[in-house]
Amino acid sequence: MSKPVCIEDLPVFDMAEQLRNDEDIAEYLSMVLEDGDIDELLRALGYIAKARGIAQIAQDSGLERESLYKALQAGSHPRFDTIHKVLKALNFELRAVRHSSIHSSIHL
Repeated sequence: MSKPVCIEDLPVFDMAEQLRNDEDIAEYLSMVLEDGDIDELLRALGYIAKARGIAQIAQDSGLERESLYKALQAGSHPRFDTIHKVLKALNFELRAVRHSSIHSSIHL
């Protein structure tokens, strides 16, 4: 019979530790963007910034470190230019991609 696992004995999961390279980051960011949840996007950008080094991202984006922390927490309402600066500092960009609709393949 297996022994019950105590929550305190489990290792702490840190998403930033899972983001080891640009491919990991791009895949993660794409999944988050696909979901369309702004709070999750902000959290994801925070994890990515942590993985890359928050101080470096703050410097590269031209934002104060404390402002960056505040902007990248769920529930905040950062301006689009802030998100754009962070993405640029991370060496990523947003692109509009036309997706095919299920309705476009239906012929009436």
